[in-house]
Amino acid sequence: MKYFLNIDIYQINMSIFEIILKLLDYMASKLNLDKLDLQIIHEMMETAEISYAELGKKLFVSGGTIHVRIKKLQELNIVKGTRLNVDLRQLGYDITAFVGIYLEKSSLYDSVAKELMAIPEIVRLNYITGNYSMFIEIVCKDIAELRFVLHDELQKIKGIDRTETFISLEEGFSRNVQVAPAQ
Repeated sequence: MKYFLNIDIYQINMSIFEIILKLLDYMASKLNLDKLDLQIIHEMMETAEISYAELGKKLFVSGGTIHVRIKKLQELNIVKGTRLNVDLRQLGYDITAFVGIYLEKSSLYDSVAKELMAIPEIVRLNYITGNYSMFIEIVCKDIAELRFVLHDELQKIKGIDRTETFISLEEGFSRNVQVAPAQ
């Protein structure tokens, strides 16, 4: 399949940014999203605590319109709530580790994922391509807690063949994808 979203995938001179914008436009059209919906998403990702009235003023619509649009985005499962951005290190969570998980068989993903979800220190799970089958992020207070999760929790899950652990020394940055309407 040489074409995707009317993009010649062999066309080298198209930038990644242009491809992402085309993909966002395509997704927006399939989900019946318009420019205002994308502007709302963009603004809320920047400052989730902004009131609907303030956001409405910024986008030149009423607060009620913002409320209706947010409700629509929630019903479409595009907006899945809001989160508080907390500096976990300030609360004593000093260890962030990433673990590549090799499964005995890829068909075991669902059962292993269910068991991983029960471990509260695991904050993210991705099913991936490459050397590993799964990649998880673990946040712990100290090395002893990480050891417990790795040795006493992960290694006992049926279907996990082996793991490879990477300890983060520092998070350089973390940011949201910049979702914005096409110009």
